[in-house]
Amino acid sequence: MFQLRLFQAAHGDVREFTPRLAEAEADVQRIVEANMEALLGVQLLASEYGTGPVHAGRIDSLGLDANGAPVVIEYKRGRDSGVINQGLFYLSWLVDHRAEFEYLVRERLGAAAAAQVFWSGPRLICVAGDYTRYDLHAVREHRRSIDLVRYRLFGRDLIGLEAVATAGGRPVQGRPEQRTRPARSGCERIAELAKAADEVLLSLGDGITKVQRKQYSAYRRLQNFASLCPPQRTKVHVYLSLDPAEVDLVPDFTRNVMGLGHHGTGDVEVRLRTERDLERAHDLFRASYAAA
Repeated sequence: MFQLRLFQAAHGDVREFTPRLAEAEADVQRIVEANMEALLGVQLLASEYGTGPVHAGRIDSLGLDANGAPVVIEYKRGRDSGVINQGLFYLSWLVDHRAEFEYLVRERLGAAAAAQVFWSGPRLICVAGDYTRYDLHAVREHRRSIDLVRYRLFGRDLIGLEAVATAGGRPVQGRPEQRTRPARSGCERIAELAKAADEVLLSLGDGITKVQRKQYSAYRRLQNFASLCPPQRTKVHVYLSLDPAEVDLVPDFTRNVMGLGHHGTGDVEVRLRTERDLERAHDLFRASYAAA
């Protein structure tokens, strides 16, 4: 069941919006495709993409996520036990037609994006009114990267999304152990700091997937909430998917990088030089995880 309750409070009156399903599957697809990057962190490449006369199918939505991974998105108005198998059917077709997909990326986004397609992590995202317990179990046991997203509509123009199951990464339980360590060189200390940051990011909650790219590691719920770059000589850079205008930026610790080129994704840069910096960053990490 969708647990979110939505209220409008204005002029002393409180009005609750009753959650509802869409009239048709196409209505869900239309809303998501019109706002796909904001809702799912995916750039839309094609809608109702035909898979040819032999395969004889149509992929609801085809896209590319922030890490360069190909994404197949399937929609269902309500609960449909076939949505996962249908999506996996199309995902298998996609993996077998890499050249065709890269041509599509090149045509829509340019040659640079096509050259960076991340075939190690193709994804399936299902958006439906609900799922069975068998769906949730199947996702957790599957080797593919799959996200199950439950939707509800509220009022005339509001949509709620809830990520109910994710496959493709498992969170590390517990916070990094604090223990006394022998003296280390500067490079060793920074490398251990990067490892500790990785452990903290993975331990923030359920449903976290780590995507390893050459230039960075991305931490994703439904979309990226953090990117961790390889340690430099004296510091570690973490980029968070937060609005810089809503963060109290601290000189030499946090920085607004909106519009600036950097590896990974996120508009707030956090610079970690010591374990104390990592402790200070916990609240920011949690805020970015919650926002995703």
